[in-house]
Amino acid sequence: MTKFETPSPFQQEFQVIRKLNPDQFKTIRDMLYRHSGIYFNENKQYLLESRLNRRLNELNQDSIEEYLKYIEQPGNKQIELSFLYNHVTINETYFFRYAKQLNAFSAKIIPALLSKKRATGNNQLRIWSAASSSGEEIYSIAMYLLESMGFSMKQWELDIFGTDISPKMLERAREAIYGCNSFRSPEPEHVRWVDKYFTKINGTQSLDQTIRSMVRFDYLNLNDSAAIRRLRGMDVIFCRNVLIYFDQPTKIRVINNLYEILNPGGYLLLGEAESLHQLSSVFKVEHYPGAFVYKKE
Repeated sequence: MTKFETPSPFQQEFQVIRKLNPDQFKTIRDMLYRHSGIYFNENKQYLLESRLNRRLNELNQDSIEEYLKYIEQPGNKQIELSFLYNHVTINETYFFRYAKQLNAFSAKIIPALLSKKRATGNNQLRIWSAASSSGEEIYSIAMYLLESMGFSMKQWELDIFGTDISPKMLERAREAIYGCNSFRSPEPEHVRWVDKYFTKINGTQSLDQTIRSMVRFDYLNLNDSAAIRRLRGMDVIFCRNVLIYFDQPTKIRVINNLYEILNPGGYLLLGEAESLHQLSSVFKVEHYPGAFVYKKE
């Protein structure tokens, strides 16, 4: 097998796990942290180790030392950072995840925002998924909007977009073709929407252009404060299951940046198990059946 051939699944299964020594762990951990804000404590070394081994298997490299030399070669670092983002983040997502929060978003938050905007003659609505991964979240949002707003959407200038640090995930999101693992909701209305907005192709589901055309995607690193501040004028920000990858100072910085770019009266939606406790006290908490959200007053 030549140096950069891809090992077979059988060969990969039996390849030796390469262990990180303390200096190697610190080198890779600190590099990831500097570029992305993603932080691994020492007790998570095994996690970084297992996911780093996936990348070494792809490159058919024999050791961590070899990989560290490879990543420092001209032109390799940025490419490898992208690959590492793919491997060290979970990208666990599926359509209509946290349905109670999405129900509150479409039934309560959007009507309140639109009512306020009508009163001021503002017809623009901006919604951002700050870690859109392979697109299931932001496309779910688009379906909720289309189903709840219907023909009245033509009256509004909608800007619905997702960003992610992983080029691979952005590529998958734009492709908008999904396997069965992306569909886990048993709710009748969600089953109906899947039938309505997807086409079955060779065991996968291809999203209809009606929904795809509502959404745009772009690269963004949440550790880049300047890039976030350029997104001023947000009405709703979904930042779900992202803060878990950051240390406390990075979490606080990210939340402060999100607060800054939200319009007054705008909303921040976090993951089901996430909160702003010990991170920020400037948001007002609003409670809905089975969900809570944060509002900028």
